[in-house]
Amino acid sequence: MTTRLRRAIENRDFVVTAEVAPPKGGDPTKMLRMAKLLGDRVHGVNVTDGSRAVMRMSSIAASTLLLQSGIDPIFQVACRDRNVIGLQADLMGAHALGLRNVLALTGDPVKAGDHPKAKAVFDLESVRLLKLITKLNNGQDFNDKKMPDGSLDLFPGGAVDPQLKSWYTIESRFARKVESGAQFFQSQMITDFQRLEEFMNRVASQYDVPVFAGIFLLKSAKNAQFINRCVPGAQIPDAIIERLAQAKNPLEEGLKIAAEQVKIAKNLCHGVHMMAVKKEDLIPQILDLADVSIQISTAPALV
Repeated sequence: MTTRLRRAIENRDFVVTAEVAPPKGGDPTKMLRMAKLLGDRVHGVNVTDGSRAVMRMSSIAASTLLLQSGIDPIFQVACRDRNVIGLQADLMGAHALGLRNVLALTGDPVKAGDHPKAKAVFDLESVRLLKLITKLNNGQDFNDKKMPDGSLDLFPGGAVDPQLKSWYTIESRFARKVESGAQFFQSQMITDFQRLEEFMNRVASQYDVPVFAGIFLLKSAKNAQFINRCVPGAQIPDAIIERLAQAKNPLEEGLKIAAEQVKIAKNLCHGVHMMAVKKEDLIPQILDLADVSIQISTAPALV
């Protein structure tokens, strides 16, 4: 089955993905409303899996609800909360439910979230999870045993952070993820676009795998400071925080900043991954300001 995301990547289109958080409760109404507003503006909608180690609805359950609503989901899977048995069970279940796009993640540390006394598992990390997905796609389980009830057909991606200080770490993990089966990469939030350009030239150019720059909507200076303090790896520069602080309408300024960043990313990489926590309905406005619309040659094969 070819998803809208996979078709866009195969066609080498400029790809737009966006992110929604599952509900913290049993009512998915708000999540579905936000995702539907993104519908024709993106190639895929990421559903987070316990981002920042905060408890929310299962990404697979939430992604299935999106799929049933005609939206092409990218379900995230974090290694933090499941052992290798649970990971395989969830991946097989996701495939049976019709999900195909998957983002393999290690997962944020438990202490960063709302259940700091929970036990972290980490049987695997993201590279080994990608290897596992490749095995399952080839009809073999973690122990290299043939699966009697058929192989999977998942389309796996990985995360990348071009702003890490160590080039060796960036280069080695990117290469290992490509070798392990990653078909696309979504980056962490980008604020240093000179660094992104250097990454694209130095690392990504060696591989025929697309990279989507992470673009985050900052709602205020206070919001930016919170992200720097609480989100692992966040590095929002003081100049951006000051720009938000001086703005008469900080949210409007945040939209402008995000649109400017999308425009820069269009000249550097293969797509953008849009993040606008609790303001997903503003993503189309950012894309309009950046003059970005996606190309869909045919309707997505979602079922």
